[in-house]
Amino acid sequence: MEKKASRAPRVRLEPWSEADLGLLRALNAPELMVHLGGPETDEQLLARHRRYVALSGDSPRKGRLYRIVLLPEQEAAGGPGGGLAPSVGTVGFWENVWDGREIYESGWGLLAAFQGRGIAAAAARAAAAQARAQRTHRELHAFPSVANPASNAVCRRAGYTPRGECAFEYPPGTVLRCNDWWMNLGAAPATGT
Repeated sequence: MEKKASRAPRVRLEPWSEADLGLLRALNAPELMVHLGGPETDEQLLARHRRYVALSGDSPRKGRLYRIVLLPEQEAAGGPGGGLAPSVGTVGFWENVWDGREIYESGWGLLAAFQGRGIAAAAARAAAAQARAQRTHRELHAFPSVANPASNAVCRRAGYTPRGECAFEYPPGTVLRCNDWWMNLGAAPATGT
């Protein structure tokens, strides 16, 4: 018997907006924040939402935060949503300094009902393509906790290369043991022209 090849989920990335606070609140659930220091207070959540909105309104060269929209074809295959295109999580890239180099950092979060279906990896690949298109930084890194097998698997499936364990501060004031995953975004940006 021949096994059918599974198709990668189809996602669309939409820039984060004021209207996305409800999604951020849903992603702040204790079971989804266990590897990130636990749920944020309402004040912390509102501050993060403002940062996301500001980043998505600034130059894309500084980065972007997106909501992940699962396209209707996936929902029609039996998932929840009744053919609608639901927002199922967040993904993005932003500037950071790592090991003395300017890089893009990436991260994602997915509602529990949509995990384990390849959606996060598809969204991480799409965000990496957006970061590459900026031609600003040569490297894209992700720093999932060593205790988070799901996010480490997303890195592997999205095309990142492992560089080893590291100490990484997140949230501010909390040092986590993370894996440093790296992706080459191509040539360094042109300068002086």
